[in-house]
Amino acid sequence: MKLFDSHCHLYFPQFDADRDAVLARMQEKEMGAVVIGTDFATSTAALALAKQYDFLWASVGLHPTSTEDFDMSKFLHLAQQPKVVAVGECGLDYFRSEKSEEQKERFEKHIELALKLKKTLVIHCREAHDDMLALLSAYSHELAHIPVVMHFFTGSGELAQKYLELGCYLSFPGPVTYTDMYDDSVRICPLDNMLIETDAPFAAPVPYRRARNEPAYVEHVAAKIAAVKDISVEEVTHQTVLNSQRIFGLAI
Repeated sequence: MKLFDSHCHLYFPQFDADRDAVLARMQEKEMGAVVIGTDFATSTAALALAKQYDFLWASVGLHPTSTEDFDMSKFLHLAQQPKVVAVGECGLDYFRSEKSEEQKERFEKHIELALKLKKTLVIHCREAHDDMLALLSAYSHELAHIPVVMHFFTGSGELAQKYLELGCYLSFPGPVTYTDMYDDSVRICPLDNMLIETDAPFAAPVPYRRARNEPAYVEHVAAKIAAVKDISVEEVTHQTVLNSQRIFGLAI
């Protein structure tokens, strides 16, 4: 495997017209991906898709902006499937939702599920980093036993350092390619603690900005990281594939 997208949503309707072609382009690049659920229905769809392709895996969870109740038994059944390698995306979002104890409690249930199954935790956090850091600190002893991935990381170097000190992995998305605002975070994050992602169909990197994103475009994220770190693209892609295999426990 030569490339890996740690976070995409290939079941979304934006891919209905040409999903086979998108998957074919992934195969041409000899790449893999984790397809991420955002509620029970999409988690089920992510798993179904992952079962069809040996280069796809799934993560199941409830996005913090979802209004759906978190049914632990239903998600436990999904998460126990062999093709499910992570729990999430889950977390806190104070940009699109009101800050609430309910949001925190639902996130804690995801933490408990990931710990129970010893699977990676994939976190969405938007405008809620103080509370997120506090929660992760409170669970730091337990979470030391499973990987924790900060999805779509676009924070400052200072924020990156705080998450790294908690043992988290940072997954960098398309927006790092069209601004230098996140260069400090890229420099600070050791290559061993780094993943790359598209969040497809959203947030396409340069040169596809404002178009629909797709997993194959993750190579442009790798290229920007290589430029910032002054290393080869091959070193970035090779190491992020190794990281993905380790973090998600992939048998490849």
